[in-house]
Amino acid sequence: MKKYTFTEKKDTRSGFGAGMHVLGQQNPNVVALCADLVGSLKLEPFIKENPDRFIQCGISEANMIGVSAGLTIGGKIPFATTFANFATGRVYDQIRQSVAYSNKNVKICASHAGLTLGEDGATHQILEDLGMMKMLPGMTVINPCDYNQTKAATIAIADYEGPVYLRFGRPVIPVFTDADQKFEIGKAWMVNEGTDVSIFATGHMVWEAIQAGELLEAEGINAEIINIHTIKPLDEEAILKSVEKTGCVVTAEEHNRIGGLGDSVAQVLVKNKLVPQEYVAVNDSFGESGTPTQLMEKYGLTAKHIVEAAKRAIERKS
Repeated sequence: MKKYTFTEKKDTRSGFGAGMHVLGQQNPNVVALCADLVGSLKLEPFIKENPDRFIQCGISEANMIGVSAGLTIGGKIPFATTFANFATGRVYDQIRQSVAYSNKNVKICASHAGLTLGEDGATHQILEDLGMMKMLPGMTVINPCDYNQTKAATIAIADYEGPVYLRFGRPVIPVFTDADQKFEIGKAWMVNEGTDVSIFATGHMVWEAIQAGELLEAEGINAEIINIHTIKPLDEEAILKSVEKTGCVVTAEEHNRIGGLGDSVAQVLVKNKLVPQEYVAVNDSFGESGTPTQLMEKYGLTAKHIVEAAKRAIERKS
């Protein structure tokens, strides 16, 4: 098992803020919009240096999406920012009609996704957003795993032509990817090569998968771990190449079991190579209030749960 270490923990939303700071200096067409959550989206450095390229839309998310779509007509690259629940569930109609249908170059950047929003509870958590957004024709969906990868993804999507949903979170987590990485949209990242089980993880669950890999190694199980940071377009080649070696799959995501990464992987498998698959995800329920750690444990989203799922998949294979 390849060893991953870290010297600090940071929230992925700060990686987004750092990426926006870079874009503010490098790309004069980038415009930031926010729905009254500047501090939560870490936009202060961008705004300080580029006050003329920031639009405060207030608590009016639907209007923010409409304004963003309009800005693209003049050649601007709008980054529309708010909490993931408000960026998708509250304004799905506007995204569908004003952005996706006409293929507008809008970047919808969503913080506080999943259960790890924590104490704000089910009304502010969203566990359906990946499914909602990937169903929109032409929408690219990205869910990076740590601070550095989120920063790199933020910079990369500015050069990508077309609508993008970029998902990130609130809690501090280990920073374990390279600071100078090149982010490739649609290209999965091999975390650890293995032969016994394929673990496809996304977002915060990548670190949990790494920890699970170490636990499995102690029991003589060699796990292949792949970071699926781009949910759509999905790297089907990487998935199938891995499954050819291992013969069984675990998918891990901080999202509803229905509609997320697991379902996307299952579609690839059912068309190409049927193998046992286990899901590590929220089992078709809303969240609740609690600390991120408490919620990840209660809803089965920890390294321990990935280990258990891997053993089930291996047992089904044999």
